[in-house]
Amino acid sequence: MLKRTLTLLAVATALANPLLARAELPVGAAAPDFSAPASLGGEVFTFKLAEALKQGPVVLYFYPAAFTQGCTIEARNFAEATDDYKALGASVIGVSADDIDTLKKFSVSECRGKFAVAADEDQAIMKAYDAVHDRRPDYAKRVSYVILPDHKVGYAYTDMSPDRHVANTLQALRDWRASHPQTSKK
Repeated sequence: MLKRTLTLLAVATALANPLLARAELPVGAAAPDFSAPASLGGEVFTFKLAEALKQGPVVLYFYPAAFTQGCTIEARNFAEATDDYKALGASVIGVSADDIDTLKKFSVSECRGKFAVAADEDQAIMKAYDAVHDRRPDYAKRVSYVILPDHKVGYAYTDMSPDRHVANTLQALRDWRASHPQTSKK
């Protein structure tokens, strides 16, 4: 009876708030490869996921739009945690539909030159990762992935609140690192 009650509760929660209840790409799925114009500290370069994964896990996070309140909070949170990600051998890349000129500024001011942000103006990356906002299709929804060096999704988290993305992805990386001690930190 308790098991059935818990199952019904989980289903009701999922139906009440589908953005909190499901990960966009399932854990274990192949992470779509991509390259995109990006900016780190105002410097433009081409970010290539395959190249970044050679160095270790990548935290790929999607956000609606640069310089909005929630996205500014989230970018600052990721910037403050950059050393924690590096200690776990991971890097961070944020993706939005903003143009590269906007992201050059955002990478300096809100990302504080600590991690890169990529422009996905045609939304190809957002579509590949099922990260297009349901109600505002010109924006990304707020979803964070941990992509493992084997090019698989190791963790996914969706919530329009920016508050738990950093803590959750850091914990997912710690858990992965603990279960893969033979994987050296880069």
